[in-house]
Amino acid sequence: MAAMAALQSSVATLSLSSSNSFFGQRLSLPSLSFPQVKSPEKPCLIVVKLKRWERKECKENSLPVLHKMHVKVGDTIQVIAGDDKGKIGEITKIFRHNSTVVVKEINLKTKHVKSREEGEPGQIIKIEAPIHSSNVMLYSKEKNIASRVGHKVLDDGKKVRYLIKTGEIIDNAESWKKVKEESKKTEVAAATTS
Repeated sequence: MAAMAALQSSVATLSLSSSNSFFGQRLSLPSLSFPQVKSPEKPCLIVVKLKRWERKECKENSLPVLHKMHVKVGDTIQVIAGDDKGKIGEITKIFRHNSTVVVKEINLKTKHVKSREEGEPGQIIKIEAPIHSSNVMLYSKEKNIASRVGHKVLDDGKKVRYLIKTGEIIDNAESWKKVKEESKKTEVAAATTS
């Protein structure tokens, strides 16, 4: 309101007579200062270009947003949607930035590989492609049934995952030791081959 009054008063002081024309001259306005208003909204997430066909959501510090998932490496799962519906397998790898999992011997895709050296023929190999985590469900080997996952705290204070239909506890110390030993074996095998 005060800004409009100041603008009107400065325009009124100008004379528009033919002898004193204001065309080509600067219009002098009193210095106006508007209070800066901060937007209450949070700044939007930055999108980083990862590959041509896939983009990762990033936080302000350029680290990718990692989603929580109901499955972990080493879990036995059943595919509940897609071409491989009904198949059972074990999770070998997890991608938390886009909520996908790689399951052993499931969702196999054909990859054509060029020859690396002269005289070596090219190859057609099968690779395991990722599946979205919403298309898999935890599976009980003992009772042969797929179930949703639940969380509960045991008497000793440990938080564990369990199958809702069967009550079977998934997070056992033995299963974690088994997964860690297998990952060490693959690392050692990869180191010896290279």
